[in-house]
Amino acid sequence: MQFGVFSVSDVTTDPTTGETPDDTERVRSMVTIAQHADEAGLDVFATGEHHNPPFVASSPTTLLGYLAASTENIILSTSTTLITTNDPVKIAEDYAMLQVLSNGRMDLMMGRGNTGPVYPWFGKDIRQGIPLAVENYALLRRLWEEDVVDWEGKFRTPLHGFTSTPRPLDGVPPFVWHGSIRSPEIAEQAAYYGDGFFHNNIFWPMSHTRKMVNFYRQRFEHHGHGPASHAIVGLGGQAFIRKNSQDAWNEFRPYFDNAPVYGHGPSMEDFTASTPLTVGSPQQVIDRYAKMREDVGDYQRQLFLVDHAGLPLKTVLEQIDILAEEVVPVLRKEMESLRPADVPAGPPTHAERVALRTHELAS
Repeated sequence: MQFGVFSVSDVTTDPTTGETPDDTERVRSMVTIAQHADEAGLDVFATGEHHNPPFVASSPTTLLGYLAASTENIILSTSTTLITTNDPVKIAEDYAMLQVLSNGRMDLMMGRGNTGPVYPWFGKDIRQGIPLAVENYALLRRLWEEDVVDWEGKFRTPLHGFTSTPRPLDGVPPFVWHGSIRSPEIAEQAAYYGDGFFHNNIFWPMSHTRKMVNFYRQRFEHHGHGPASHAIVGLGGQAFIRKNSQDAWNEFRPYFDNAPVYGHGPSMEDFTASTPLTVGSPQQVIDRYAKMREDVGDYQRQLFLVDHAGLPLKTVLEQIDILAEEVVPVLRKEMESLRPADVPAGPPTHAERVALRTHELAS
């Protein structure tokens, strides 16, 4: 099973010091976070994609391409690649380039995004979000899988005899997750293609997550990709950890209360009770996340949001160390001890996908 961290790249004032990093500082801190996660032995670093303040992650492939050259083992991914407002031709080119540069040490997560004004900035209509996601992804797959594409659709100009370059590494496209919080149409899309489904449930109760994941699993099996238990599932999460639980609550509370995404709303007590946010000791985080298997079944990837709400870089790096040293080894052992032998432990690697393609071509 894969464990890692993701960033939404917010630029937020530290409520305890009044200091606000500039965009350059924030981008460089994301680089440091990813490199530290690699050194600590975590499996995945993922970045979001935003085109509006207070976020700075406007060019995921630029960041991940740099990290491909400055990390050793960690899988480089996105926690959102905007399939709706990006041209699928550019996605095909950019992520094939990243795949080549990282030697296959990457994947990506398609998402529609949750910022309404972004759509008109890129000439799109938010009311067409689902149809855009469906059409654009269908084209993207053809661009990766076919050397020459003739295509005509509703949302972009036609393509005639078009070849996307570079071609995918070893002739095998990157592995794709489809991320959605509340849209069954996206879970259906993931199931139809046999791709991964990522439910970034950081603001939602597990009852909702369970329904979405179960729907995806049922449809995965319906479309003939294997048993529902073999579907590839990922979950989001949040934690703030200190050795002593009360110290964690005292330290994190001002950041929670002033966070741009949930500050000035529910109390931290109410929010932690109803969502996966866990503030406390390593054992409390272990206990909370180990139970998620009971709701969604055996799953393959767990990502934690660790660098939001103005937390200083030093604190974020400490959180990564606690995750890597005290939480993940125990969670990994517990999860794997319960996983049936035939259920995938993680999403398919590039080498596994190449072997499968070779087998299919030979048979």
